[in-house]
Amino acid sequence: MHSRYVRRLADVAVGGRPLRIELSVRRFYCENPACVKVTFAEQVDGLTVRYQRRTALLQNLVETVGILLAGRGGGRLLGLLSAPLSRTSVLFQLMRVPLPAVATPRVLGVDDFALYAQVYGTLLVDGDTRLPITLWEGRDGAALAAWLREHPGVEVVCRDGSLAYRQGITDGAPESVQVSDRFHLWQGLSRRVQDVTAAHRSCLTAAVLPPTERQEVQPATDGEPPLETTRAGRHAKRLFEAVHEHTDSGDSISAIARKLGLNRRTVHKYARATSWQDVVRRGRLRPPTALAPYLDHLRRRWEEGEHNATILHQELVAKGYCGHYQRVKVAVASWRATDGRPIPQEAAPSPLQTARWIITPPERRGLQAQEQLRLLFAHCCELAHVHALVREFAAMLDQQDATALPGWLEKLATCGHPTLAGLAKGIREDQDAVIQGITTSYSSGMNEGRVTDVKLQKRIMAGRAGISLLRQRVILIAHLRRRSSHQAASRW
Repeated sequence: MHSRYVRRLADVAVGGRPLRIELSVRRFYCENPACVKVTFAEQVDGLTVRYQRRTALLQNLVETVGILLAGRGGGRLLGLLSAPLSRTSVLFQLMRVPLPAVATPRVLGVDDFALYAQVYGTLLVDGDTRLPITLWEGRDGAALAAWLREHPGVEVVCRDGSLAYRQGITDGAPESVQVSDRFHLWQGLSRRVQDVTAAHRSCLTAAVLPPTERQEVQPATDGEPPLETTRAGRHAKRLFEAVHEHTDSGDSISAIARKLGLNRRTVHKYARATSWQDVVRRGRLRPPTALAPYLDHLRRRWEEGEHNATILHQELVAKGYCGHYQRVKVAVASWRATDGRPIPQEAAPSPLQTARWIITPPERRGLQAQEQLRLLFAHCCELAHVHALVREFAAMLDQQDATALPGWLEKLATCGHPTLAGLAKGIREDQDAVIQGITTSYSSGMNEGRVTDVKLQKRIMAGRAGISLLRQRVILIAHLRRRSSHQAASRW
């Protein structure tokens, strides 16, 4: 023994009061002259840590709070626990925690996430344990290929339809099986269906008219100027012609955006439209008013001969109506102009609502949706054909059978809609991965769950987390949750 000295260690609070341990520690010297350590101090297992003024119990508490709440939140909680620490110290202790060793997974999940405006990152997830492996800034295929070369042995890779990830997996792990996620396939088809319903907006209006009045609805009415004479119409027509002039020459979306000085999303919207009328912004339907639930009673009382708006308003108030008298007066004013005949006005479904009806399985649709679709398909055979294609693809996903995929792609390419033809072209280019996604049980569900967790950690840190801090918290908090669940299961 060389000498003794006193170590002062901070421990977890007792009864709400800070606790300090004064420990007499022995210092030893080494008799080996070749040893670089001339003297060294003894350590008490479970109590002391080298170069640390906290006990192991308090240090574990600080690290756990830092993992769960990061800087400011962790500092506030430690202050309540009578172990005050600044936010920078909490983050410093968090960054000192070593990450778990990376083992090459058999099933790898790859997905991107938004760091901030127009900046994305890449997240890797172990498909067997569903734990995050690592993440980095950027979503290019070169970084993914480099990681796969450093960790050989990946057998299956689950991803979305990203071309960059597809090329990166092919370069880094050419022997692995790529699986295109079913969720993204269905999401891509849903978006194309919405584009098709937007192109048939006039059909949606005609489908809700009575059979005697069901005719082709013109885009302009007698009380409104023609669409091509408005400022918005002229602007949309000019951009539509300019964009399609470049698309016909074979230029890419990005090249057209640079030439015309437009946003890439704007160019993409005009490029996938079949006519310039499809991209003109139209007014949204008004939401139902407070009077809507009482219209049936109001019409019945009007037909019975009660035409006094004041009395009608008082009757509705007795039934629970909380609106103003003026709204009732305006509602019956239109009936006075038609000699007391109420004119039912049924709003046409929006393209988004119609697309949801088409995508929803028939057994989950409401009676109103089924009736609206029946009228719509009887009026527009093209939407009926699109509905049949959607149900055919849904059957392939439910039965996990891709035998009918080539024939379905041929129908999709020849249906006459450019958006659906583009989807068929994209699936053909990635057909092997799409078949794996349909027929196998692998999916990117664990990727989407971990991306949601990344977004949560970003919000906790007010979106100011750097990539290194974000990586530290996302990986450590996932392992901490897994360890806590296992401990709870073992206790039960």
